[in-house]
Amino acid sequence: MRAAIAYPTLFGDVDLEVVSVSVDGVDLPYAQISRLERTVALHRGGREKWESAHLRLKATLPEKEIADGPWSDLAVVAVVSEKVTNSRSTAQLNRGHDGFWHGGIEVSRLRHLNRVVLSLAVVATVDSMSGRMVGATERDWFVDLTATTPTRQRELEIVEADFREGPDEWLRPYQDSPWIVETSGDIPTVYLNTAAVEGLIDLLHAPGGSAAEKMLRDMTASQIAQDAWTAMFHTAVGDLELDDDGTPLMPSGWRESVLRSMLPDVLPGRQLTDALYDINERRIKGFGWSELQTSIQHAAGKRSQTTKKLTNAVRSISVEKDSSR
Repeated sequence: MRAAIAYPTLFGDVDLEVVSVSVDGVDLPYAQISRLERTVALHRGGREKWESAHLRLKATLPEKEIADGPWSDLAVVAVVSEKVTNSRSTAQLNRGHDGFWHGGIEVSRLRHLNRVVLSLAVVATVDSMSGRMVGATERDWFVDLTATTPTRQRELEIVEADFREGPDEWLRPYQDSPWIVETSGDIPTVYLNTAAVEGLIDLLHAPGGSAAEKMLRDMTASQIAQDAWTAMFHTAVGDLELDDDGTPLMPSGWRESVLRSMLPDVLPGRQLTDALYDINERRIKGFGWSELQTSIQHAAGKRSQTTKKLTNAVRSISVEKDSSR
């Protein structure tokens, strides 16, 4: 969905393709570049250490609009960024004689940790204001530093951030929350607040520990997982598209996985297509939607193994009490 912007923008599609990749000057096999998944897998067996990957890029823009539109000083910029390291770098593409825009961008192993987002922005001067974004790719690329297979779908991203004093201002309103779940992107992201509860992040990372520490770690992880499943389900249901006769269509990516996994527990005994139609009707029309929240909570708790971890915690406390008598 395109956001409403109060100045002219490109209506036609803007597309980006990774043509080839070299790692420390050695070409990466094309099997590790998936145009369908829009993902690059940089990891190769036998080569654990590397310094830099160079991505050669080709962009397609609606040329007639560019020529006739009310803008000037147009530039096409590739951007690589990673939330977990708060890193961002850019490179400008140039128009070639073939009508495409060509260029390259570097991904440094020292600057990135896990998975990098590669996007494309078209900026120009509009209404005497420079640097306005007039176009962008609808679907970004991923550059995965640890994967050997270029697979787009990942279950969940975990990002640690200081909600109070960190660089992400949009997290400020949630500074009292130990974590939040963000589900608007291609990969759901759990943001762990490093400033909310002293010692919580260290506890979650710590191996072993006392029985009480293990119990707290398991219960916290279970609660985070339940919140994530609940948020992902509501987003998946809220983003449903309809065909011409109003029948909801099964989404793709993680939204499909979440619905296929949770719907049998939210609406047991229903065929998947019937359950999808029923839950969409309840959400839109309101009838039975509030009553359904209990089933959604149950389905999310089942996937986060809340009952199992709570049982283990109660047993652990009981054993400690018996041993202290």
